[in-house]
Amino acid sequence: MIKLKKGDPVIVIAGKDKGKISKIKQIVKKDEKVKVVVEGVNVVKKHVKAIQGVREGGIFEIEKPIDISNVAYYDETLKKPIKIGVKIIDEGNKKVKVRINKKTGQVIDKVWEKIKKEV
Repeated sequence: MIKLKKGDPVIVIAGKDKGKISKIKQIVKKDEKVKVVVEGVNVVKKHVKAIQGVREGGIFEIEKPIDISNVAYYDETLKKPIKIGVKIIDEGNKKVKVRINKKTGQVIDKVWEKIKKEV
């Protein structure tokens, strides 16, 4: 089960960009491997040949995916990487599955805030 989502703040915990804090741009699932594209992390230069009338050639910088195990959710209030847990909250006749901060027990999901305001 993937507990990280697009737009989550993460810190890189392994590799050449260790210690960088950024947001998840994209989650890439291939076979059983899960990788994430993080803004400004694992940037490589790609040489692209020009195709007349279609695109310009040159050297472009692109962000390549890194393994999901090399990133951790970053709590901006604690300024630390944390673990994420899942909790089912019963709201009247609705059961809502939310992500929680295992250290503090606070709900992470923004969806939960919207549901809470409606009730």
